[in-house]
Amino acid sequence: MIKLFDRFGAARLFDGFSSARRWLGRDDGSNAPRRRGLARRAFLGGAGAALMLPWLESISSKRAFAADGAPKRILAYYIPDGIHMPNWRPQAAGALGELPTILAPLGDLKSKVNVISGLANFPARPDGPGDHASGTGAFLTVAHPKKTQGADIQNGISMDQIAAGTLKEFTRIPSLQVGIEGGSGVGDCDSGYSCAYARNISWASATQPLPKITSPGVLFDQIFQGFDPEATAEEQAKRTLYRTSVLDYVREDAASLKTRLGSTDRVKLDQYLTGVAELEDKIEKAATGPVCEAIDRPTDPGDIVAHSEIMNRLMTLAFQCDATRVITFMLANAGSNRSYEFLGISGGHHEISHHQDLQANFDKLTVIDTWEVQQFANLLAMLDAVEDIDGRTLLDNSMLFLSSEISDGNAHNHNDMPILLAGSGGDAFATGRHVVFDGEPSVAKLFIKMLNVAGVETDAFGDASGAIDL
Repeated sequence: MIKLFDRFGAARLFDGFSSARRWLGRDDGSNAPRRRGLARRAFLGGAGAALMLPWLESISSKRAFAADGAPKRILAYYIPDGIHMPNWRPQAAGALGELPTILAPLGDLKSKVNVISGLANFPARPDGPGDHASGTGAFLTVAHPKKTQGADIQNGISMDQIAAGTLKEFTRIPSLQVGIEGGSGVGDCDSGYSCAYARNISWASATQPLPKITSPGVLFDQIFQGFDPEATAEEQAKRTLYRTSVLDYVREDAASLKTRLGSTDRVKLDQYLTGVAELEDKIEKAATGPVCEAIDRPTDPGDIVAHSEIMNRLMTLAFQCDATRVITFMLANAGSNRSYEFLGISGGHHEISHHQDLQANFDKLTVIDTWEVQQFANLLAMLDAVEDIDGRTLLDNSMLFLSSEISDGNAHNHNDMPILLAGSGGDAFATGRHVVFDGEPSVAKLFIKMLNVAGVETDAFGDASGAIDL
């Protein structure tokens, strides 16, 4: 048992209980039954706290959510290299009619999507060249990334992490960072801008980007830790009761010792009880969440089409299981020069995005951009197929933001950004519209709106204050 504790950094805690028993004289024969009971309980609870027991599969009871109904969720979806805007923007503001070519994949769900025009992300403008990395760094921070290829990166906290700070109390995983392309966060990725800006859109602080998970298998493990698909609801409930009962025993025994321990052991005991409380909270969250079922653990696919499909499925399950309420997703890294031969397109995406007003490049970009929107539409369809606890769908109770680091790939502009906002956060605003804003307000105002709908009380973010009116 000592070796197990040593492996997980908790040996001294176990020694604290041992010294407490010796100090109390519990090692004599007359007290043997009590000693064995305490040791067993301390070991079970201690090991559980040290190991941070994996997420317990959901059982049939549903979480007691806030009075306003189902949970609100946020997902930010990044696509690279801008958009061919003439084939993206609807002809008029107001209710969405016939969709432009690039947005056509949204046809069946257009009543649940807003196309938003006129917003800007001016802090994303680089110091000299470097629009792709700078724009990606500022994608969710609406802050001005410092131009550096060294370790002295400086950006801002991202919108998703502001949301996670509030919503993490309801879920086991505060947020998930997901993507298709990996790569190191160090080095020069764009004209003197660090790869940290080009390969991450989620930032826990101005200096801490959060790397994304690109392996479907790893993402599966994050979402379904400890899940046993063969267990019945009754077995799951018994397992949860057993684990919480163990914690109760440990807490009772530990509390009875506290007043008779020395100062060093009291510190160790307090640390232990803190771990017990945190573990109990995790068990409670997992055991009262919505019901969901795991899929078979996926292998890493060999092509982007299959990769995108399984990531969509896993992100849907993460929301359905209430494992998290905040996700960011990157379909590619900044300035991606991916080849789309499977779409009949020769040449790299980034190269083509510098279209030079050539119709041949416009045609290629339209095909690529339409495929990207199709991947987003596939995710929306999956979310819309799942009924939430209030009778709406997961899509209805979510807000999914899609955009790119720039608007036009040749102009590298950061105004009139291509933006989709799918879902209504539980009917918090109307959908099925093309919403056009004058005066180039900051995209941060949209983020403030999304945060407010999700339950985050804030009136300022990035370079702006006050939410836009949707």
